[in-house]
Amino acid sequence: MSGPPSAEAPEPRLPAGVSRYGWFLGVVVVLVIAYVTLNTARSHGPGSEGVQAGARMPPFAAPLALGAISGDVNVARRAGQGAAGTRPACDVRGRGILNVCELWERGPVVLAFLATRGAHCTAELDALERVRGGHPGVQFAAVSIRGDRADLRALVRRHAWGFPVAYDRDGILANLYGVAVCPQLTFAVPGGRVTATTVGELERGELEQKLGVLERAARAAGWRPPAR
Repeated sequence: MSGPPSAEAPEPRLPAGVSRYGWFLGVVVVLVIAYVTLNTARSHGPGSEGVQAGARMPPFAAPLALGAISGDVNVARRAGQGAAGTRPACDVRGRGILNVCELWERGPVVLAFLATRGAHCTAELDALERVRGGHPGVQFAAVSIRGDRADLRALVRRHAWGFPVAYDRDGILANLYGVAVCPQLTFAVPGGRVTATTVGELERGELEQKLGVLERAARAAGWRPPAR
């Protein structure tokens, strides 16, 4: 799939001479080791994993799991970036696409990363589904890292998640967002500036606390939630 560039985060590059798919095999090893080591351990401080607090979320446009569009995730910051995308990711919008730039234009963002075979991952997305109705204006979304798209579609339908779930078939976003353990949540204010990353499952009270902090930061930046 083919936003303006950001100086706050690294360019979306893979190691020289390595394909997107070949690079991801190494990430799988890291994810497995991290999961086995940490399992349900959690980190509540911003930036312990993932995008550093204060930096902007790397832009991307990804096919929705239940949509008809297929292809790699576009992570280009500008036109003509080859494998990253021929068009800037922020410009790639429309039916069947999850565009993170579009999310942060609407309001504060909670972006979850999951793997289709991770029970801890799906439980956290269930938790997001339960709380999101109490946080109008907050943009909830998720990205599934690799795996089988048919399995992902079945998972989304079975859990009846009401927020968009995208499919990253070659795992490029695991690199750009520093996904080390599933589930991982990235919190950002309007405009895409990251306020925190959490790794591992959060209890209901912890999740509500993080959402409260996010909403207060968004209000301080001028955002106002829609009237209920």
